[in-house]
Amino acid sequence: MNTRQPSSMKAIGLHTYGGPEVLQAVELPEPHAGPGEVRVRVRAAGVNPADAMLRDGSLAEWYRDLEPPFIPGMDVAGTLDEVADDVKTSYGLSEGEPVIGILDNHGRHGGYSEYVVLPAESVTRQPVGTTFPEAASFLMNALTARSILDALALTPGSTLVVTGAGGAVGGYVVQLAAAEDLHVVAVASEHDEEWLRSHGADTFVARGEGIAQRVLDVVPGGVDAVADSALLHDRIAPAIRDNGKIAVVRFWDDDPGRGIVVHPVNVRSRVTDNVAISRLREQVEAGELTLRVAATWPADQAAEAHRLLEKGGLRGRPVLEFPPAATM
Repeated sequence: MNTRQPSSMKAIGLHTYGGPEVLQAVELPEPHAGPGEVRVRVRAAGVNPADAMLRDGSLAEWYRDLEPPFIPGMDVAGTLDEVADDVKTSYGLSEGEPVIGILDNHGRHGGYSEYVVLPAESVTRQPVGTTFPEAASFLMNALTARSILDALALTPGSTLVVTGAGGAVGGYVVQLAAAEDLHVVAVASEHDEEWLRSHGADTFVARGEGIAQRVLDVVPGGVDAVADSALLHDRIAPAIRDNGKIAVVRFWDDDPGRGIVVHPVNVRSRVTDNVAISRLREQVEAGELTLRVAATWPADQAAEAHRLLEKGGLRGRPVLEFPPAATM
């Protein structure tokens, strides 16, 4: 029996920071689309490391002036069920269309929800031929990869090391870089070598001790840039040539020296970049980007998805699924 008030919705959130067990079902007011916005009836929500950082308190300073519950989730796929009139005119979107979206989640606004309201710039049509879980698995990571490459601004033929190349962000950097004719040196587990070579890596170096020297062994003189999705930081910096570049995705502000420029990347700055978001969808449809779902769970089993994420070594993203009709 549905006992909820008509104006409420189900979400998965947390009242206190901690392990996966703090995630629980909560009731929130249903949001509604205003000018320039759309409302998505969420069918699937990707589970990303940023969600675990919210849950475990790593982002507590950012949330300190807000009241819980806090709702994780930046990747969603679902159907439009409210579209502002100006959006219908400007974007050609209408109710009932399947879409994907990326959220700048904060406080009670997050993707682990039955409904989310987003700026129209933050959504694009769901890639043709994909399921909702597949469609919810890639956008945040692919947009992060796009942001890394845009920050580095390399010319075709440049040599790029991608650390953590077997992971979600690193894998998309490899594929996007290959599509732009960069020479890609992938650093990952030996188990990932075949997949990476088949998806655009020109050179493979197994991760582990002495990684900078082993990269220099295959690229004498150093590489032009590093996309450091594995957070190796000063362990990989010696592999960069003088006046080269390194893009980092987490809180590292050291100076590697030798004129090397550090480019911090935060995907939240790109969540309304509709040109980039739509282009990534097109690249999925063209087969240039591969969608990888590690596993799916009903939304109320979000704790299990977070436990899998914490084990590490995933090749793909866990995804939460919401039913097509609201039930409690």
